[in-house]
Parts: sequence; C-alpha cells; structure tokens
Amino acid sequence: MTRRLRQAHAVGDVSLSGVSVLARLAADGPDSPTSLAEMERVRPQAMATTLAQLEQRGLIRRTPDAADGRRSIAAVTDEGRTMLAERRSESVRRLADVLATFSAGERETLGAAVPLLARLAERL
Repeated sequence: MTRRLRQAHAVGDVSLSGVSVLARLAADGPDSPTSLAEMERVRPQAMATTLAQLEQRGLIRRTPDAADGRRSIAAVTDEGRTMLAERRSESVRRLADVLATFSAGERETLGAAVPLLARLAERL
C-alpha cells in the first residue's frame, strides 16, 4: 500500500528516498549525512546525492557541524515540512476515498488486522 501511495504522487516529485530522509529529519531532528546513510541503509555517496537534491529544492539546509567543521548537519526547512504535510494529506485523502468503497464489514476486518500488521512490521 505504501508503495502504491508513493507512486501516485506527481512525476518530478521528491524521490522515495528523499521523502524518507525528509520524514526522518522532521521526526528526529537535524543529523549528519553519515548517520542518515546508516539509518536509511544506503551508501554515503547515495545519501550525498539525495541530500544535494533536497537542498537544491530548498527542502533541507546543511550547515557545518559545530563539533567537527569537516562534517555537515542536515535539517529540514519549513518548505520541507510543508511539502511533507501536503504529501501526507494527499495520501490520507486517497486512502479515505478508496476505503469509502469498502463495506462496513470489510473496513472492520481491515481495522482488526492493523495491530497484527504493526507487530509484523516491528519484527522485520
């Protein structure tokens, strides 16, 4: 479902990896490219490319690390937060539209499965 929702966004939109990094920065706060690469399970070079694209679009800003001037720290901008909120709202709307076509019993069955799916995701 997540993949389908992500694929529904406009061509030229932020990449899936870019959205993941933005969401992580928005939730967890500023972080280094190295740390982000580790958490996203990508190579540092791939993270550098993703961060450069996000910075070019004004969705993040990078500043020198106060503790180590050789490193940078990435932080989401207000524009980045706005883009994330709009993207989430669009996904929620699309999901609600589809769920409205399901019967009450089908929605109840889906609701009952959510805790099991959450537990499955936690264990992966």
